[in-house]
Amino acid sequence: MALNWVMLDAIRNPVPIQDETTITTVDAECTLIVPNASSASSPTSGASGHSKMKESGTIHLTDKRLIFTTRSSGSAKLSFESLTIPLESILSSKFEQPFFGSNYLVLGIRPSVGGGLTHGTVLEIRSLNTGLFSFVGVLEKTRERAIYMKRRSLDDEENLPAYSSGAAGGSSHLDDMPPGYDS
Repeated sequence: MALNWVMLDAIRNPVPIQDETTITTVDAECTLIVPNASSASSPTSGASGHSKMKESGTIHLTDKRLIFTTRSSGSAKLSFESLTIPLESILSSKFEQPFFGSNYLVLGIRPSVGGGLTHGTVLEIRSLNTGLFSFVGVLEKTRERAIYMKRRSLDDEENLPAYSSGAAGGSSHLDDMPPGYDS
């Protein structure tokens, strides 16, 4: 997962990577909670040693990544402009339904090396104009498929070569028999 690393086109849509397809987009408000932020004196940093960044924008779910991009705001200073999370880096998800307030999704994520975030980073997603429940279902299915495909590609790479029996190994069929057995 990386902060502000998404390549955007002229209308602020993410540029897809090789063989990537967009599944759905959702207008959302994202709150990124980063523990042990380096700027402890920042006004957004809490007493518990974490930094909270909140922005509104669009979530783009692809078959490989969850991408958040903010709306262009002109001269206003944004706490972050974009966020990209490979689907395999989503460690946990929890759909929260509070008594008061809107439903939201909490994602525990594994940060990428050099991505600007730390371990224990959490992303809260609140939908702005539609229900979030159907998006959660699509996200979970897409994430499961991405993990399955990643494991399958790793298994294909780690397969051992096929062994063949015969004289090429230097022993005959009779030499392979246990003691006391005749052919």
